[in-house]
Amino acid sequence: MATYKVTVATGDMVEAGTNNSISITLVGSYGESRQTTVSFLFLPGKEKSLSVHCGQDLGPIVLIRLHKWRLFLEDAWFCKDVRVTAPNGTLYRFPCYQWLEGVTTVEVREGSGKKLVDDKLQILKEHRHRELAARQEAYRWKNFAQGWPRCLNVDSIFELDSNIQFSRIRANNFTGFLIFQGASHFLSGFLLRRSSWNSLDEMRTIFSRTQGRDIG
Repeated sequence: MATYKVTVATGDMVEAGTNNSISITLVGSYGESRQTTVSFLFLPGKEKSLSVHCGQDLGPIVLIRLHKWRLFLEDAWFCKDVRVTAPNGTLYRFPCYQWLEGVTTVEVREGSGKKLVDDKLQILKEHRHRELAARQEAYRWKNFAQGWPRCLNVDSIFELDSNIQFSRIRANNFTGFLIFQGASHFLSGFLLRRSSWNSLDEMRTIFSRTQGRDIG
């Protein structure tokens, strides 16, 4: 019997957690574990720890599979990373940093940087081919117009996978920053002016120029 200590970390974004079921399979050089449930509730920025019991030593852990399925309602989950400690104390890290949506299984390689020629195991070669095929499907290109640079072959960003779309958090922060900057320039007309306004028309002229510079 071999027991592996597993820690699963959720991203710290507001909507990163989920109440969907998450389970894990460990894949080693000598075999793989059974699918083991991690939890039915994940909170943003928190970690879940569990033990995975195997009938034999799996050897070096080269891959993990994260399985997500929903009980009732879909609730996307953002996995930060997974850490696996083998019975001999060796720590394996699996950086994930991606959204899992719907009923899905995501394979994550061990975090050591390796080239194609380093993949000696057939399971790693097959994983690399599947990953390449998935990226080719996600990033399909088209000609927008003659002489223009090529662009993604989609009609809307909402057709893209969540991991490709611009982060909602970043988008909100960017919008908030623009609003703040615009308000600051607008209010500076009141706060920094050393003399009285001569007329309402003068106020309109100043603020219209300030807003024009923000938009440009």
